[in-house]
Amino acid sequence: MDKQAFFFQGDNFLMPVCASYAQMNKGFSFDFSSEFIDADIFEIPELDNPLNVINVVSIPQEAPFPSTWTSIPTRQILTMFAVEGGNYPTGIIRACHICAWRRESQFCGTCGSKNDDVPGQAHRVCPKCRRLEFPRICPAIIVIITDEKDRILLAHNKRFRAGLYSHLSGYNEAGESLEETVVREVREEVNIEIKDVEYIVSQPWPFSGSLMTGFKARYASGEIKPDGEEIEDAKWFTRDNLPELPGEGSLSRYLINCWIDKKSF
Repeated sequence: MDKQAFFFQGDNFLMPVCASYAQMNKGFSFDFSSEFIDADIFEIPELDNPLNVINVVSIPQEAPFPSTWTSIPTRQILTMFAVEGGNYPTGIIRACHICAWRRESQFCGTCGSKNDDVPGQAHRVCPKCRRLEFPRICPAIIVIITDEKDRILLAHNKRFRAGLYSHLSGYNEAGESLEETVVREVREEVNIEIKDVEYIVSQPWPFSGSLMTGFKARYASGEIKPDGEEIEDAKWFTRDNLPELPGEGSLSRYLINCWIDKKSF
């Protein structure tokens, strides 16, 4: 049986132009790897069955690829799977995350020596000081906030395209619980206090090496005032007055959809 592999360039998923949606989650012939220059070719164990491996081909950011291939943002792949009702592409997400980590972990952070791969594992080891380097996972929070009128608080981040609004989110700091992160980020970004903070669900998010943890909370007090650094605008929305929303497949959109459909978490 032909060995399959996932192909990436940065955060973009590479695939033959003629490939179908159904093929994406299985990967493409490993033999194609010979067509890519200076590729980082590696394998990692599957999460559900470590005896099986995921083959990955990662090409440098500026390297050309064959004209018979196309490049699609991996975020768009998640949206496609969600819209088509397919299974969450765990293999693609895992491969994308580790591709990014490998670009940033070539050298030992202690002595500067070039790290070695560990066959059959998803970590590296320094041949000189034996320091182990594991894929970095950064905990982050995202929170759906509602008020007594059952409105939802959404914000426009400076990094978003015009008109797009989403939940408040942020990274967990050292020495801080996730619940404390939720309260702090909301206070810092929009100047309000919240209550009844409760964990809902999580989602791996490889584009910044994150594990997104979803929470819900209720408005407690304060007047909305965007910080002006990350958040340009924030306001309350009703179900019949929603702005442009994040794409399907994201945890943010999942939380919004649950609220729209009046589903309990």
